[in-house]
Amino acid sequence: MGRRAAVLGHPVAHSLSPVLHQAAYEALGLNAWEYQLHDVDEPELADFVATLDDSWAGLSLTMPLKHEALRLADHVDGLAKVVGAANTLLRQPGGLLVAANTDVHGLTAALREVAPEQWAPSRAVIVGGGATASSAVAAVGELGITHPTVLARSLARVGTVRRAASRMGVSPEYIALDAPEAPELLAAADVVVLTLPQHAADPLAEWVAGTRLRPGQVLLDAVYAGWPTTAASAWSGAGGAIAPGYLMLLHQACEQVRLMTGRDAPVEAMRTALTEALAARG
Repeated sequence: MGRRAAVLGHPVAHSLSPVLHQAAYEALGLNAWEYQLHDVDEPELADFVATLDDSWAGLSLTMPLKHEALRLADHVDGLAKVVGAANTLLRQPGGLLVAANTDVHGLTAALREVAPEQWAPSRAVIVGGGATASSAVAAVGELGITHPTVLARSLARVGTVRRAASRMGVSPEYIALDAPEAPELLAAADVVVLTLPQHAADPLAEWVAGTRLRPGQVLLDAVYAGWPTTAASAWSGAGGAIAPGYLMLLHQACEQVRLMTGRDAPVEAMRTALTEALAARG
């Protein structure tokens, strides 16, 4: 029997997950595996999940489905539970649904890939207040940083991050993005994770203009299209290291492949396919 997996979200037509997962299946010789794409909005997720049969290995979930997945799952793994979001639903034999979070793995792996050897960051700034920011709090926590700074456009809308941080035992400092001290905090950070929509972080480029950064100061911009972003270019120009958002995408997909197939992901084959797909999109 063939096996199936898919990415779900709304909108989802732009997703590069099919490129990544299909490349993995080909490299692993999983010729009977198929990876699909379905536009599914939050109210439709339960009905879609109800149609899954034993041919399905799992689902990759983008927004706005990452919270609803927790409600539908029979079991929620520890990381998805504390983050409060799941980007993966695994279908076990008998129909048991397990919610997992591979976004945190994607973030930490992307940061470590570009960081210098023996990297020991101590100060982190996370820009944004949504689901990806919650994953970023968990990621920097795995790097040993338990008191990050969260810069948000609206402090009234960081409830998701506050609740996630409380479950993790992490104690962020929350500061408005337009606060006078924000530029200095950003320029002094060992780790910066930008989780804002494309171009929303462009003004941050001015904050590092004329600043001399260390190679051990790493910025990850979760945007993976239109790379390099304005903020990332400014950070790199000031001497810092940058982790493109597509590295996060790559590594979270690698972990999904491992969870769904039980095989180690062919990272380089997936990287090549992703690079080619991004180049084709211009």
